[in-house]
Amino acid sequence: MKELLTKYKGVIQFVLLFLGTYLVLSFCYSLYLQVSKEGGYHPDFVTYLVAKQSVAIISGFGYQADIVPHNLHPQMQLFIDKEFLGSIIEGCNSLSIIILFVAFIVAFAQSFKKTLLFLLGGSVLIYGVNLIRIVILSIALHHYPEQEKVLHGVVFPAFIYGMVFLLWMLWVRKLTSNSKENE
Repeated sequence: MKELLTKYKGVIQFVLLFLGTYLVLSFCYSLYLQVSKEGGYHPDFVTYLVAKQSVAIISGFGYQADIVPHNLHPQMQLFIDKEFLGSIIEGCNSLSIIILFVAFIVAFAQSFKKTLLFLLGGSVLIYGVNLIRIVILSIALHHYPEQEKVLHGVVFPAFIYGMVFLLWMLWVRKLTSNSKENE
């Protein structure tokens, strides 16, 4: 047993760091959401901010965009040219994806400074790409509502998760190349 633990020490360390970070951040996020729900049916601040920023960008493209809080659920209803397109909910705010990203990077951490900079840069990039995703999805649904299942269910999740995967690969390759240089 001791041999196995020694042999797979790196794998075990990765799994424990990843799961530990993911569980702690997910727990903190769930507490944040619980506190946010105490205010009634309004969405949490980050979801509201994503909705406001998405509408600002959509409006910048010349559309008449608006968001309205839902009166029964913690979400924002998105309208383009007075046409309801969908709701921006907690799952649209990119925080759960950022938590997944952070957990992986922490599990493969390098020096504190490099890791922190990559975490901050990657998180900002994920947040920004998520905003672009919502904007493009909203405009696409405005013009092609019959494509909702493909756009919302396949294309745009692949877009955001694909980008996170590329960031992970960049981090691992950078980590691998740095460790080879140090040998």
